[in-house]
Amino acid sequence: RFRDRFSLPVKDEEIESLPYLKFPEDSAEHKYMLERRMALGGFLPQRRRKAEPLAIPPLSTFDALLKASGEGRELSTTMAIVRIMNMMLKDKQVGRHVVPIVPDESRTFGMEGMFRAVGIWNQQGQNYVPEDHDQLMFYKESKDGQVLQEGINEAGAMSDWIAAATSYSVHNVQTIPFYICYSMFGLQRTLDLCWAAGDQRARGFLIGGTAGRTTLNGEGLQHEDGHSLLLANMIPNCVSYDPTFQYEVAVVVQDGMRRMHQDQEDVFYYLTVMNENYEHPEMPAGAAPDIIKGMYQFRKGNAGNGQRVQLLGSGTIFREVIAAADLLRNDWGIESDLWGCPSFNELARDGEDVARWNMLHPTDPQRVSHVESKLGGTTGPVIAATDYIKLYAEQIRPFIRKTFVALGTNGFGRSDTREHLRNFFEVDRHWVTVAALKALADDGAIGRDKVAAAIKKYQLDPNKPNPMTV
Repeated sequence: RFRDRFSLPVKDEEIESLPYLKFPEDSAEHKYMLERRMALGGFLPQRRRKAEPLAIPPLSTFDALLKASGEGRELSTTMAIVRIMNMMLKDKQVGRHVVPIVPDESRTFGMEGMFRAVGIWNQQGQNYVPEDHDQLMFYKESKDGQVLQEGINEAGAMSDWIAAATSYSVHNVQTIPFYICYSMFGLQRTLDLCWAAGDQRARGFLIGGTAGRTTLNGEGLQHEDGHSLLLANMIPNCVSYDPTFQYEVAVVVQDGMRRMHQDQEDVFYYLTVMNENYEHPEMPAGAAPDIIKGMYQFRKGNAGNGQRVQLLGSGTIFREVIAAADLLRNDWGIESDLWGCPSFNELARDGEDVARWNMLHPTDPQRVSHVESKLGGTTGPVIAATDYIKLYAEQIRPFIRKTFVALGTNGFGRSDTREHLRNFFEVDRHWVTVAALKALADDGAIGRDKVAAAIKKYQLDPNKPNPMTV
């Protein structure tokens, strides 16, 4: 009866075998279906490796971030990344391709200006009166909004990001997604989705906001992130950075957009940004290529024949390292070369790659890692300090041919002031200074009595509990 009702060309003896039916090749239906298949890119599902490249703005577009913030003008790296996002949204070439995604805390990150500028996307438009409707930058939702605001739903926001980050392959349209959340609720909470993003060759930016175990200082062990960068490094095509200054953020983001959306490399980026405000210096001349590689010279110590140390740092703790250099000079007569290390992960990957190549090419001239190229001609022990567990900086130990000490925030987070937390986790300027003096003593360059004197001078408790155990 079904055959007769629809006049299907099936003989009585063929009904039992249910033959496959298709429209005749000269029929209008067949021609239409063929046209639609061709418009969709073919008959079989396949992922595109390339899409139309985007015209990524040059680094000079972000000149304002490459300069000093100015005396008395303090800002955080969170403010820097949001400023970059706003600049990209206004860009005539790529603005409509930018996808800001936030699961919660838009105002914490200073993103409320986007509500008015581009709106929050809602397929039904604004269907409620927001609590902040009487404010200038209220929760404005619209059908053509550009911000994806997902409430407290990190898995949903991460799924949004994956969809946007793979749209070049699925829809032949490149987008530049920025997913920003509390760093403790990013990779730690949705690591399986982050791994899936790597598997799918996603391209975009994951931003770990309010990062650093001592920097998000009042929210205890639940929120204080000291290990997300190590989680990021487990994903082979995730490129990760922990910038200190706004110029580092600008350099990394611009180069990331070039790699992902212009050259169309199958990588995605993870950046940690902080909520601590401070003045930002001008970018050292010629530093951009080394920033991308993960290590650049921030400041060279005064020339002389006295004792010298090499001080490394990233994130907000690099500022403690800079302060430690002043203490070493003023209190102990020791000079320091200062190195910004926005990515110990990239340094470690480079070192491992060089070591592998050297092992497989024993008779060829041996290559040198970026860390070795920077520290090879220097003198004195190397001290590294970050706001993450010691293992983060420890990754570069195999590529340092000197005494090396890594300081970090091993242990659970705690609620206290930044000053107290940095003393508790032994990463503040005084602990960096003592670590440098102890390394010099171990090298036989100074007496151990100087180390004891520094511990006393800075009122450090030698019998305090190991922060890892409390």
